[in-house]
Amino acid sequence: MSQHQFFATCPRGLEQLLQDELKSLGAKALDPTDGGVGFSGDFTLCYQANLESRIATRILWRVGKGAYKTEDDIYKAAYALPWQSWFGVGLNFMVKVTATKSPLKSLEFVTLRIKDAVCDRFRQEVGSRPYIDTKQPDVRVHAYLTDSLHELFVDTSGAALFQRGLRRASIEAPLRENLAAGILKLSGWQPGTPLLDPMCGSGTFLLEAAMMALDIAPGNGRSFAFEKLKNFDAAAWKKLQQEAKSRVKKTSFQKIYGSDMDLRAVRVSKQNLEQAGLLEAVQLAKTDFTEVIPPADHGVLVANPPYGVRIGEDEELAALYPKMGETLKRKFAGWNTYFLTTDMRLPKLMRLAASKRTPLFNGPLECRLFEIKMVAGSNRKERV
Repeated sequence: MSQHQFFATCPRGLEQLLQDELKSLGAKALDPTDGGVGFSGDFTLCYQANLESRIATRILWRVGKGAYKTEDDIYKAAYALPWQSWFGVGLNFMVKVTATKSPLKSLEFVTLRIKDAVCDRFRQEVGSRPYIDTKQPDVRVHAYLTDSLHELFVDTSGAALFQRGLRRASIEAPLRENLAAGILKLSGWQPGTPLLDPMCGSGTFLLEAAMMALDIAPGNGRSFAFEKLKNFDAAAWKKLQQEAKSRVKKTSFQKIYGSDMDLRAVRVSKQNLEQAGLLEAVQLAKTDFTEVIPPADHGVLVANPPYGVRIGEDEELAALYPKMGETLKRKFAGWNTYFLTTDMRLPKLMRLAASKRTPLFNGPLECRLFEIKMVAGSNRKERV
């Protein structure tokens, strides 16, 4: 199989985890950068990365690269590519351009020029052009510009990979699935170790943990854009899917615990787990954080506390954090705890010392993942 260049995007802060994951799948020439990892491999590897990666957001196939100075240079580079040999004229497509330090005035104009180039090439080769669809395109063309270089990609994923096809319902500001999976990996949690999310919301941590524990490939229940490309190898894809399905363990309780003070959140979590066929793997309860009873004498606690979005909520949260800290000190000796929040005051207000502060992004929101290890009696901050 011939080798191709790919680029896997991911939430910023998870590049190293993504690199490890791609390496374990057999990717070569790994090249991490801010927001993703470049790699090379054949198309079977590309299918496998889409199916198996818990961390990636998209797997992009690089089809062109070169220097540019003007929009016209980019038009010519895009026109020179054999788009008609990659996808059929009957498919809809869209173009998305991102740039870092590009001297060009308007990315909208560059986007338009690339669209024109693709359509003009189709007209030249097959006498007709594909239609544009920015909502649900069959094919997504991505362009990335630096100050002097352009790269052109065909997206092999389609819908973003964090859309596992599992979570039907959500409550406000849901956590992205690939970020939740990344946090579970950063926490060092291993299936079989008790895991507790005492602010479970719509259940994203619980779903991701259950899938890890039962060895369910995250792309098991969905389709991908590569299935619409002309070079699609249906037999290779079917084999990968069958191998992934044959690994799945029978659903049973996995020492994964979730609770929330909001009954609606508990119901939404239950609904999502039920639809994914994972309800048996998890124990759910309606409980306030301060009332939670540890399910074991050690384990990993992960939480994404609510963010203060509306006026007045900041004060409520500032009052809640010390109570959370007291609960951890009183009950959770022997546990490693992880909090993802946009609120940099969290450890201070909990009156606990964070052993790690990892910068992460949930979509555009800059967050910190605070690691607070609850060692019996030693984590109270000394009064100066």
